[in-house]
Amino acid sequence: MEIQIRKAVETDLTVLYGFEQGVIQAERPFDSTLKNDPIHYYDLVEMIAAPHIYLVVAEFNEQIVGCGYARIEQAEHFLNHQQHAYLGFMYTVPEFRGRGVNKKVMDELKGWAKSKNIRELRLRLYFDNIPARKAYEKVGFSKHMIMMRTEV
Repeated sequence: MEIQIRKAVETDLTVLYGFEQGVIQAERPFDSTLKNDPIHYYDLVEMIAAPHIYLVVAEFNEQIVGCGYARIEQAEHFLNHQQHAYLGFMYTVPEFRGRGVNKKVMDELKGWAKSKNIRELRLRLYFDNIPARKAYEKVGFSKHMIMMRTEV
């Protein structure tokens, strides 16, 4: 059986909340500014319902094995595009990594963005998260800008 991509629905929430914690645990070593657990990154109920957000899940044999979303955002006034799709919540369960789940999710999100006349995709990731960087570069993303921080 092949991995299938579909729009997330409310009955997926329990699995998606678990994936959210997986993302947080994966990112915690890269960000000392995160609060202690429990924390949440996303309003998943809103993301399922919002017309400007496309939250998808990847399924294999009726088991959800990955997810991701695209959210239409207004671009800064000085850019050569008015809107872009911001991608996030890219997660694949460990035993399915390296099997093309991320690519299938990305292809679906790219297709949705195109259907909304969006031609620019953006995302953020921690610079030291080498596996994530490689995964995004593999599907066509390139480094663009670095955000820096310091404590005062």
